[in-house]
Amino acid sequence: MFSFFDNTEFGHSSVQIPQTMSGVRFAPDIGLRWDSVHSIFVGGNLLHEFGSNKSIGDFYPTAFYKYKKKPFLFLMGAFPRSYVLDRYPRLFFQDSLNYYRPNINGILWEYSDRNLLLSLWLDWTSRQSIDTREAFFWGVNGKYKPGIFYIRLFSYMFHFSNTMDPVVQEALHDYGLALTSIGIDLSGKTFLDKLEINGGWAIGMDRARADGTGWIIHNGFLSEATIEYKRVGLFNTLYLGDNQMYYYKDHQNELYWGDPIYRANAYNRSDFYIDFIRNKSVSTRLIYSLHFAENRMYHEQALKVSINLNNPGHKH
Repeated sequence: MFSFFDNTEFGHSSVQIPQTMSGVRFAPDIGLRWDSVHSIFVGGNLLHEFGSNKSIGDFYPTAFYKYKKKPFLFLMGAFPRSYVLDRYPRLFFQDSLNYYRPNINGILWEYSDRNLLLSLWLDWTSRQSIDTREAFFWGVNGKYKPGIFYIRLFSYMFHFSNTMDPVVQEALHDYGLALTSIGIDLSGKTFLDKLEINGGWAIGMDRARADGTGWIIHNGFLSEATIEYKRVGLFNTLYLGDNQMYYYKDHQNELYWGDPIYRANAYNRSDFYIDFIRNKSVSTRLIYSLHFAENRMYHEQALKVSINLNNPGHKH
């Protein structure tokens, strides 16, 4: 079960909207494992939004095959987005995807050992029909950490096509995003429980094929820092560079799944959080966020409760 209350106060912003997102997700499933490495899972993910007159706001089926034998992991089917999403910065995927698009429909292959993590994935987000566009992601992310220093990569490409036999032809869009960064992780090396900072180069690439624009490139610097002591922490994100998401006014979050506030060329987000409960099954986090963009300061408050009765060593 996952319950969330997320209130954003972005009044007078030209790059983000004020809204309150709240609800509860219930995701029961049943699994079968054999030969210690093969598993299948079948279930569903149901949403009820607070204040809605609908008992179930939406339903996403869960059904996938899982192969896990160190150092390999392979998934295929409809499986929780947390397998991929948890590692990506908000520049790539905004928080609301956890609330409203909980599953990936596709494939994940992952290699992980003591120093290296590498994963490749495909998410088919929309099947082409008369009413809907064909759309899918494919991505690569990795991290190499031989000691306290590390280098990491996040990337994806989003293919956003037309509907079937459209009345009005529109350009087919490709959107690519990549972030390469280096960092240092001193968690456990000081009196702090967590101490980590990284920074790197982000590049966004937009193309509308029929319009003949070629690739429109947006560059920027992205840094993240985490400080935590006991159950109190700060997670800070800084972006400086070009405005991302070139065609946002035309297609908004159909084409772009990252946080639209990165259309600002200077943005800092500071998340102050308290983990009231944090054990192998239950996580309760209260977050107060300050957003600095467009020469303004915006506020956000969130409370998130997650209950997972599975083995804590597994994501599912």
